[in-house]
Parts: sequence; C-alpha cells; structure tokens
Amino acid sequence: MTIPKQRRSDRSGRKKLCSPGRPPVGRREDRQRFWAAIACGLYPEVAVAEARVSWVVGARWFRQAGGMPPTHLAPSAPPLSGRYLSFAEREQLALLRAQGHGVRECARRLRRAPSSISRELRRNASTRGGTFDYRATTAQWHADRASYRPKLAKLATHARLAQYVQDRLAGVIATPRGAPVPGPMVEWKGRRRGRRQHRRWGRAWSPEQIARRLPLDFPDDLTMRISHEAIYQALYIQGRGALKRELTACLRTGRALRVPLARTRRRGKGFITPEVMISERPPEVADRAVPGHWEGDLIIGLGSSAIGTLVERTTRFTLLLHLPPMPGHGPGARERNGPALAGHGAAAVRDAITRAVRTLPTELRRSLTWDQGSELAEHAQLRIDAGLAVYFCDPRSPWQRGTNENTNGLLRQYFPKGTDLSAHSTADLAAVALALNTRPRKTLGWRTPAEALNDLLQSEQNDTVATTG
Repeated sequence: MTIPKQRRSDRSGRKKLCSPGRPPVGRREDRQRFWAAIACGLYPEVAVAEARVSWVVGARWFRQAGGMPPTHLAPSAPPLSGRYLSFAEREQLALLRAQGHGVRECARRLRRAPSSISRELRRNASTRGGTFDYRATTAQWHADRASYRPKLAKLATHARLAQYVQDRLAGVIATPRGAPVPGPMVEWKGRRRGRRQHRRWGRAWSPEQIARRLPLDFPDDLTMRISHEAIYQALYIQGRGALKRELTACLRTGRALRVPLARTRRRGKGFITPEVMISERPPEVADRAVPGHWEGDLIIGLGSSAIGTLVERTTRFTLLLHLPPMPGHGPGARERNGPALAGHGAAAVRDAITRAVRTLPTELRRSLTWDQGSELAEHAQLRIDAGLAVYFCDPRSPWQRGTNENTNGLLRQYFPKGTDLSAHSTADLAAVALALNTRPRKTLGWRTPAEALNDLLQSEQNDTVATTG
C-alpha cells in the first residue's frame, strides 16, 4: 500500500481552511482611517478617500457594521501591541525572503527574535499550493483571522431575555379587551421608512425603556439585565445572531443603519456661522421698539407644498410668500442632485423674500430671524439682494421666533395640516394676509396690524419732516 506524501503546508500548525475566499480589500490601517472619517461626520462615499478604497467597499463596510465601527477599529481603540508584526514589517519580510535571506538575517534586519520570524513564516504563509510561499497580504489576512475573539451576544445565549426584548420592541399591540391588532402589512426593504407611509405596528418600546424596565420586572433575577447599547448592537450589527435587522422598523427613528453622532450634529448647518446666530442680533430687536425686524418660517402641506410667512415683530404685520412647485415636480424621474423642485428650495425662498421685501420702505427692512432650515441657505445673497440682515435661531428653540409661531397657528385656520398648499394662488394668499392684517389684536390695544404699521410709518415721516425743517 502506497503511503501518500505529506504536504509541506501540513507543518504550518494551522487547521484546515474551509474555503475562506480571497483576502479582504483594505488593511487594518485603511479601515481605521475609514471609521475615523465616519466619526468626523463624513459620508461613506467621502470617507473612502481617506482609506484609499472604492466607494463600493466603503459602503459594504458601513452596511455590514450597521453604521458603527467595530470595537477594535473604533477611533478610541488602543493601538496594536508591539509584540505583533505590523503590515509594513510583513512587507519587508516578504522582500527579504524573496531575496534569499535566511531566518536569522531577516530577524536581524527587522530587529526581531529569530523565533518570532520562524513562527511568522510557518503560521501565516500561503499554503494553498502546498508550499510555504510568504506574501505580506496573505500573512496579514491570516494574522487578522487568528486575532479574532468571537463572543456571542447575550441576547443570542439568553432565550428568555431575548424574548422579553423582542416582545417589548416588536410585540403585537392589543385592544383594552386583549384582542390583537396587527396593523398594516409593511414589507421591510432594508431602508429607512419613507415619508407619509405606513409603518409596522408594535409595542415600540425604546431600547432604553426596555433596559430600565428590567430591574423593575425582575428585581431578583440578575441574569435579566442588558444595556440599551447592547440592544442597539444586536439590531444593527450583522452576524450577532440575536435580533433580526428588520426589527429596526419598530424603532422610533425607523433607521436601517445607525447614523454617526458627528453627522447629526452638523446636518443642515453648513451655511450657518457664529456671526449670523441670534445671539449677534442687535439688542433693539428684543424690545420691539424699532420696527422693521421680521421673523420668518415655512408652513408645510401635503405633497411637499409650502407657503412662506414673514411677520413684523412690532406691528405683527404679515406677508405670505407664494412658493409654487417648479416645472418637473411630480411622480416622474428627476435629475440626481438637481434643484429642489417642490418650490421651497434655497433659491426659490430667496427670490420670494426678495420680491416681497423690496416693496417695503427702507426703514422696514432691518433684519430677518429664521430657524435653521436649509431653505435659507442662500442668506448671504439675500442680504445683498434685499438689504436685509439675516439671523438664525438656536437649534430646537421655536420660542425665539414666538411671533412667527403664533402667526403660523392662526394661518392653520386657512391652511390646515395635511392639505395641498400649492392649490392656493398668489391672490388667495394676499386675501388671507389682508384678513390677518385687518383683524384686531389684543397685544396692539385692539388695533389691527395694518393700523399699527400705518401709525409707525406716519410717525417716522413726521419725525423726518421736523428734522429737515
């Protein structure tokens, strides 16, 4: 009987590989640079430039990790220990071996122990052809695979806890008598829910609510404990084997992927600088003694329709901006990264405000206070065209535009929520504005905004005549 010849690769000490595929694209350093760019708020399509990989690879890394970096690749992760060879050292070792140098010579040039080099050549060599060919990329791949320390998530090993979490997150809601109500049937497509669409019904407890409720429901069972971050990771990270990704549809945000915190902090605010914040607004605006300071906003209706509102702080005089949809708006295909066709993009709002304000006297064009919506991204050009200083409120601070918020509430009597605001013409808006401006107001001593504005203009005109005379 013939004894089969032993392959040299059998002496590597590594167990058989079951079709591991080719080495992955991108080294550890590349992935670290990618996730560092993501942590700074960049999108994956932009962060791939830091990692020097294609945008397809970056999108795959982001999707597989659920939008959050793996622990060993996070910017806060400690650096690798010096006891392990780096990729640069493995490249140098591969060159030395190709030049015919022995183990001890390679160790001397790399300033490593000969035993470390011998072990590296044996364990991380390329053995697919039955030889000990040493290539840096393959060696780094084997080293990364050997360094993995897989740990099962707690929800994957604790069935009772997993059932509790799933019931509170995606359990069926019921009537007061206990009859289940399934709600609408919604197919999960792996993307965030769309606007004004049906969503999956569930008990929809937040992960933090679930984590905080466990000690109250199980005060004596310490195994029934989990952090809300562990629940998020079980939902978003592929391969954890705990909760299905489609359960993210039961979260309040409905996001299919997590969004880095740095991106949410700077979203939509790239056009706002410290000198245009409300804190830099002149003090005379606060006491309402000087007219000409306005507050503005948009009211949104069905189909992304909108109407712009401008309210003068002293007299409560209101101007309404007609923002019709632009040509091409509708269900058809639209140009990628093209203009906002709904009619309330930055250019459309700038032009509408300029047309409305230019009809006013100069003394009524002092400043405009807006929220941090992107529809006023072209405020610098608006300042030039309309001669109007623009200031922005702090985030989530509607009370800083209290006059405008109150006026928007009055306008909802004419333009209810959920209706198509594009159906109203310029004449319709003028009629509604006239109705508001001729309505007596308690804050004006039961005068109308039109009367208050007229009195101010006459007073300033008389002061001007007296000064020149």
